[in-house]
Amino acid sequence: MESIHCNSFVKPNFSLNRTLHRRNLSVFDRRDAPSRRGRTFSAVRTSVTAASTEISTRNASIGNRNPKDAAIMTTGMERVGKSSAALEQLDIERGVCIPFRKYSPETVRSKVLESRGSVVSLASRGVEIVWSLGLYWSTLVYDFWVGRDEEVVPFRARQLRNLLCNLGPSFIKAGQVLANRPDIIREDYMNELCILQDDVPPFPNEVAFQIIEEELGQPLESLFSKISSETIAAASLGQVYRATLRATGEDVAIKVQRPQIEPIIYRDLFLFRTLASFLNGFSLQKLGCNAELIVDEFGEKLLEELDYTLEARNIEDFLENFKDDPTVKIPGVYKNLCGPRVLVMEWIDGIRCTDPQAIKDAGIDLNGFLTVGVSAALRQLLEFGLFHGDPHPGNIFAMQDGRIAYVDFGNVAVLSQQNKQILIDAVVHAVNEDYGEMANDFTRLGFLAKGTDVSPIVPALEAIWQNSAGKGLADFNFRSVTGQFNKLVYDFPIRIPERFSLVIRSLLTQEGICFTLKPDFKFLEVAYPYVAKRLLTDPNPALRERLIQVLFKDGNFQWKRLENLISLAKENVGQMSSNPALRVKRVESKLDLTDTIKDGARLFLLDEGIRRKLILALTEDSKLHVEELVDVYKLVEEEVDIPTLAMQVVQDLPNVFRDFVLSWSNSVLSDR
Repeated sequence: MESIHCNSFVKPNFSLNRTLHRRNLSVFDRRDAPSRRGRTFSAVRTSVTAASTEISTRNASIGNRNPKDAAIMTTGMERVGKSSAALEQLDIERGVCIPFRKYSPETVRSKVLESRGSVVSLASRGVEIVWSLGLYWSTLVYDFWVGRDEEVVPFRARQLRNLLCNLGPSFIKAGQVLANRPDIIREDYMNELCILQDDVPPFPNEVAFQIIEEELGQPLESLFSKISSETIAAASLGQVYRATLRATGEDVAIKVQRPQIEPIIYRDLFLFRTLASFLNGFSLQKLGCNAELIVDEFGEKLLEELDYTLEARNIEDFLENFKDDPTVKIPGVYKNLCGPRVLVMEWIDGIRCTDPQAIKDAGIDLNGFLTVGVSAALRQLLEFGLFHGDPHPGNIFAMQDGRIAYVDFGNVAVLSQQNKQILIDAVVHAVNEDYGEMANDFTRLGFLAKGTDVSPIVPALEAIWQNSAGKGLADFNFRSVTGQFNKLVYDFPIRIPERFSLVIRSLLTQEGICFTLKPDFKFLEVAYPYVAKRLLTDPNPALRERLIQVLFKDGNFQWKRLENLISLAKENVGQMSSNPALRVKRVESKLDLTDTIKDGARLFLLDEGIRRKLILALTEDSKLHVEELVDVYKLVEEEVDIPTLAMQVVQDLPNVFRDFVLSWSNSVLSDR
C-alpha cells in the first residue's frame, strides 16, 4: 500500500475551533455521557423528575397565554406525543430504558426546518426522489403488464442498487437495511443489495484530511508520520485510511466521515418519516407492518452510526466483554484522537476470512478457528446481549495466533436481558418440540403484535422446524431455515424488529464465511455444543431453570438428553482446545461441572418437587436405573475431581442445612 509521508504535506491553513473540539472529545467520558444501552435507576429517576418539572412549567406557561396560543401549543404537544408512540413501542419491545436518544421525529423535523432555504431544499430533493423512484416503479409495472416481471429480476435488482447509490448515503443505508429484511423485500433483491455493504465510491483524500485536522485540532503531520494515499475501505457513511502515529510508531486505522453528510441524512429522514406517516394506515392494513416504526428504527440506528464517539464506546464495551477471552481480538481505540467525525483505532494485521488457503498457510487449524468464531458470535448474542451487526468478510479477520478479530463497530445491536432469556426459551422450546410456546416467544420478541392469534402459526412453525431438523444435524443450515421463514412472513402478520434483522444477518453472514472456509462446515455442530456447555456450566439462575426444563419432559427425567448435553459440551471444549490461541494461553481444556453438580445437589435437597421427580426417574418402571447413572458418571469422571468436589459439598453443608430448615419452616407456616 502506497503511503504519504506527512513531512512532505503541502496544505492550506485550516481554521480550527479548538474549544469546540475539546467539548466534542469530552463526550467520551462515560461518567458524563449517558450510555445508549440505558442508565441506572437513580439516573433515570432524576431525568424523569426533571422532565416532569419541565412539563409542569410548560403547562403553567400555556395557562398564562391567550386561549388561541394555548390551544395551538396543546395541539402541538399532542402531535409530539402521537408521533413518539412508535419509539415508545420500540423501547417496550427492547426492554430497555433510553432517557436520551439522538433520534426522534421531532428532533429531525426541527433540525431540517430551522435551516435557511429548507422548503426549497426539501421540495427539490422530494422531486428528485419521487422522479427517480417513480420512474423505476413504472418499469416494474410495465414488466408486470407484459408478463416478463420474473425473467428481468436480476437486471431490475442491479438497477435498484445503482439507483440507491445515485440517491446518496441515506438510500445506500436504506438498501443495506433492506438487504436484511425478508419481511419487506424478496430474496433475489436482497442478495443484490448486499453488494452495497462494502462497494461504495470513496470521496477525495484532500477533503478527508481536512476533516481529520478539523476534528483533532492539529496539523496532520504533527500526529501521523505517514498515511496511506488510498482508502483501505469505503462505505456509505465514511472511509478508512492506514496511518502511523508519530509519537509511538504504532500503526492505526483512521475512519473519516463523509463531508456534509449530516444535513443530507436529516433531510432524507424527514422525507422518509413524512411519507411513512402518509402511508402508515395502508401499510398496517395491507402489509401488516407499521411504516412509522420501520422508519424510526432505521433513523435511530443511522444517527447513532453518524456519531463516531458512540462507535468508540461500542469498542470499549466489546473490549470489556472479551477481556478474559484469549480467542477474540478487539482493536483498542485512541480516545484522545477521536471526535464525532473521526475515529482512530488500533490497526489489525490479519487474514481475510475469505481466504482459506492463507489461513492454512499461517498454520491455523480451520476447525478450531471456526469454533472460536461461532462461539464468539453466540457469546455476543446470548451472553452479552451486545453483538456486531455487520460481520461481513471485510470486518472479520483471522490473526496469526488463531484468534478471531473484529473491526467496524458502528453498527451494533443490543438485546435486553429479557430478550436474551426469551431466545434461550425458544431454544429450549425447540428442543422440547413445544411449538405453541415457540409461537408465543415470537410475540414476546416483537415479531407478532400482542393479541395476535398464534394458533394458525403453530403448524407452520412445526413444519419448518421438523423439515429442517428432520434432515439431521449434518444438513441443517440457517439459510434454508431463513428461506422457509421468509415465506411465513408473507402468509402471517409478522414484522421482523430491526435488532433481530441484524441477528439474522449476523448469523447468515457468519455461516456464509464458515462455508467459504470449509464448504462442508455444519454450523449447528458447533452451535449446539456451545449451547450445551452454557446450559451445563453457567451459574445464572435463569439458565439453571432452562436446564431443568430441558432435562424434564412431561414430568419425566430425560437420561439420554443429559448424556447428549454432556457429550456435546465436551465436544465444544475439544473443538476450542485445537485453537493455537488457547494453547499459547495455556487454558485448561476440561469441562468444569463442579458448580453444576453442587447446585444440583443443593436443588435435590431443597426442592421437594425436583427431589420427587429424580427419585421417580431412578425407580421408573419398578427398577433402579443404575445403568443410566453409570453411563453419566463415565462421561464426567475425567472432568470432575471427585475428592475436591466432596470436600466442597461438605464445606457447604451448613449453608444447605440452613436453607433446608428455612424452606421447611416456610412450608409448615404456609400449611397453617
